[in-house]
Amino acid sequence: MIALLQRVSRAAVAVDDLSIGAIERGLLVLLGVQPADTERAASRLLERVLGYRIFPDPAGRMNLNLRDIQGGLLLVPQFTLAADTTRGLRPSFTQAAAPALAEQLFNYFAAQAASRHGPIAAGRFGADMQVSLVNDGPATFWLET
Repeated sequence: MIALLQRVSRAAVAVDDLSIGAIERGLLVLLGVQPADTERAASRLLERVLGYRIFPDPAGRMNLNLRDIQGGLLLVPQFTLAADTTRGLRPSFTQAAAPALAEQLFNYFAAQAASRHGPIAAGRFGADMQVSLVNDGPATFWLET
């Protein structure tokens, strides 16, 4: 499972020009699912996301995590993270999970996140979404399980 974390001042996701989720300071997490991923991998990745120390402490060092700052968490499914871009001029998506598995694991990840942290918002699986954000830093990190 792949998570692209972006530390944000604010972020939002919309479908058909209607806002379906927004957060203030926190993390925008784009999630990609691969065929071998499991609920166990999703749980491990969630623990890493919630505990990843990328927010500044009073001295300005990255020592605080999302829980420490009580920040928002915006989850957005993004199958293109699993694209194979090693050859040619067009990505291949053979390394992305089938839609049924990807949706099940995205929903599992979101439900687990909601039970362990708040506030949380999420995009809609399979929808054409518009994501807006103010990247704080910028600070962007790639996590994989």
